[in-house]
Amino acid sequence: MRTVIVEKGDVGIIRLNRPEKLNAINMEMVYDLVEALNELKSQVRAVIITGNGKAFSAGADVKEMLDMSIEQVTREGHMPLWDALRGFRKPVIAALNGVAAGGGLELAMACDMIVAGESARLGQPEINLGIIPGAGGTQRLTRTVGKYRAMEMVLTGRLITAWDAYRMGLVTKVVPDEALIPEAMRLAREITGKSGFAVELGKEAVNRALDTLLQQGLDLERRNFYVTLVSQDGREGMKAFLEKRKPEWKT
Repeated sequence: MRTVIVEKGDVGIIRLNRPEKLNAINMEMVYDLVEALNELKSQVRAVIITGNGKAFSAGADVKEMLDMSIEQVTREGHMPLWDALRGFRKPVIAALNGVAAGGGLELAMACDMIVAGESARLGQPEINLGIIPGAGGTQRLTRTVGKYRAMEMVLTGRLITAWDAYRMGLVTKVVPDEALIPEAMRLAREITGKSGFAVELGKEAVNRALDTLLQQGLDLERRNFYVTLVSQDGREGMKAFLEKRKPEWKT
């Protein structure tokens, strides 16, 4: 893997590593990210994705996109990456250092939480190239910030500050740039201190809320609740609460 750097541990870190191109996402990076996620999925309890250099990711590699045929884009494009993230059962935290634009913001939004450094700038500037977002920038953004804010971002292409994104509910937390990775790691470790099984099912249920009608989401939530209720960790957590001790998670 040449375009990403992987750091292993109970919390894995994936660093986008094309700093000379502001970590623009090309097909090589797509495949490297898929390989990294597949490698980590059985080894970690959470993952942080961040960028090397001055940017999280400035978006898709425009030169490569321009050279791709409609057949190449339609048959594959960046879909392997979005499919890998969709199927990744552990929590994924995006840590935004610098610009997260176009496909970079779409990558961040495909994660489960977003922590941003104060200097981060976010947006969907595809309209400035005569195209529109194609990997969730019209769909996830609208579901997160609402129609009117999403419409403004998509149709003007303007970038917004990290604090503006926070006020819209687009990022989880804004921190000083030097505290970005420590805060993302603190959040990840807080989550990994919980039952891994319950975390996976909780993530699934929250994500399903964006993909289904309310009743379908409620049905999945109820099913996952019943499963956690009778799981090893569910029993252990309730016993520990009653016995006023710290739970010993099994999963």
